[in-house]
Amino acid sequence: MELLPEAHLAAVLILSYLLGSLPSSIIIGKLFFKKDIREFGSGNAGGTNAVRVFGWPAGMAVILIDVAKGACAVLFIPQLPLFGSQITSVLSADGTSLAAGTAAVVGHIWTVFAAFRGGKGVATAAGMIVALYPAGFSATLVIFVAAVLVTGIVSVGSLCAAISFPLVLYALDTSGLSMVSPLLMGFSIPIALLILFTHRKNIGRLLRGEEKRLFRKK
Repeated sequence: MELLPEAHLAAVLILSYLLGSLPSSIIIGKLFFKKDIREFGSGNAGGTNAVRVFGWPAGMAVILIDVAKGACAVLFIPQLPLFGSQITSVLSADGTSLAAGTAAVVGHIWTVFAAFRGGKGVATAAGMIVALYPAGFSATLVIFVAAVLVTGIVSVGSLCAAISFPLVLYALDTSGLSMVSPLLMGFSIPIALLILFTHRKNIGRLLRGEEKRLFRKK
C-alpha cells in the first residue's frame, strides 16, 4: 500500500514525536535509582537535572540519548518505507527532515509517556541541528560551552546558544564560509524562541539571582 504524501508526512511526524517522547531521564532514574527525577532537584526531566540528581555518568547518558533522539528523527525516520510506501511528502526533503526534528523536540518537551512533563528540548534540538547542519552546530556549541564555563550555569549556556543560533547561521552564510538553506535560516528563529519559552522559569530565577550553578567557578 502506498501512502498519500500527506499521510506519509503525518506518519513521519507521529513517529518522530513518539521517538522524542521517550523520557530517558525518567526511565534511567526508575530503572537504576528507583527515583522519579521530576520529584528531585529542579523537577525537570532533562539532562542537567539528571546530572544533579543521578551524577555525571547517568546524566551524560541521558544527554546523549536525548541528542540521539533528535538526530535519528532527522536522519532515519523520513527515510523509512512506511507501510511499504515510497518515500513521498508534501514537503521537500529538507522540509520533511526539519519537521521530523521539530516533532522530536516537541515530544521531548511535552512527552505523551509522562503526563506531558519532559525536558526543555536543548539536547534533542542539538541532535537535530548536528544532523542537519554540523557547521552551525559546532559554532553554537562553542558559544554554549564558553557561557557555561564563564558562569557555571547551564541555562545561561542554553539561552546564549538559542539566541546566537540564528545569528551564527546568518554569519556563516553571508561570510561564504558555509551555505545555509533559506528554509533552515527561517526555521532557526522559531526553534530559538521555543528554547527561550521552555527556559522562562530559568530566566526568572536568573533575574532574581536564584539560578543554581552546575559547578562553582574557581
